[in-house]
Amino acid sequence: MEPYLASIADAQRALGIGRTTAYRLMDAGKLEKVKIGRRTLIKIASIKALAGEEKHPCQSNPE
Repeated sequence: MEPYLASIADAQRALGIGRTTAYRLMDAGKLEKVKIGRRTLIKIASIKALAGEEKHPCQSNPE
């Protein structure tokens, strides 16, 4: 089974971005975050969508 969530550090490594950029993307809603207790995790689908690997359901079609 493929994981649904990743740590912020894992998302940074996957996207090749820094901590500040990761938090800015979360604040802008481009990386979807989930709070579980004290941990903040990122949805894998939003990492893939930002990397251009798959269509994110929140993105609109530019038709």
